[in-house]
Amino acid sequence: MTLYEEWKDLIGNQTEETFQEFWEEYSGAETKLYSAILDDPTKKITGTLGELAKEHEIRPVIYMGFLDGINDSLKKGNDFEHFDENSQVEIEIEPETLFYNMLAADAEYLYGLPQWEDILGIDKMKEIVKAYKKSKTVVKGKKIGRNEPCPCGSGKKYKHCCGRN
Repeated sequence: MTLYEEWKDLIGNQTEETFQEFWEEYSGAETKLYSAILDDPTKKITGTLGELAKEHEIRPVIYMGFLDGINDSLKKGNDFEHFDENSQVEIEIEPETLFYNMLAADAEYLYGLPQWEDILGIDKMKEIVKAYKKSKTVVKGKKIGRNEPCPCGSGKKYKHCCGRN
């Protein structure tokens, strides 16, 4: 079983009794890892998954979960399907994308880290938050009048075609 499969199995098999302990371990590890990355956001982190997990005192399967979560925010994503502890990892973040994705994940404990102000600045953070909120806004299309031509292209009036009840 690959580490990625192990990770998926771990998160998929949580129960009410095990979730709290799992979440404390995972969110604590994630906070520690993101804080380290944000302390020097331009640094490219490389090494094997096992080495990086050991360096941060995190179980490899939890480190795999961190990689799964950050993958969309990296300059070059990783293919995790066959990862094990000897797999080479490369982490180089896109700060704006990472901040946006943290908002989308509703991870206040991560997008609230103090390093963000130094990296992006308050104005840029507000701009990203605004863009995120705008992406969640549903905009209705133009209402079709009942006597207008049906948009399906039948040539009939809307009320006699797709607008029939």
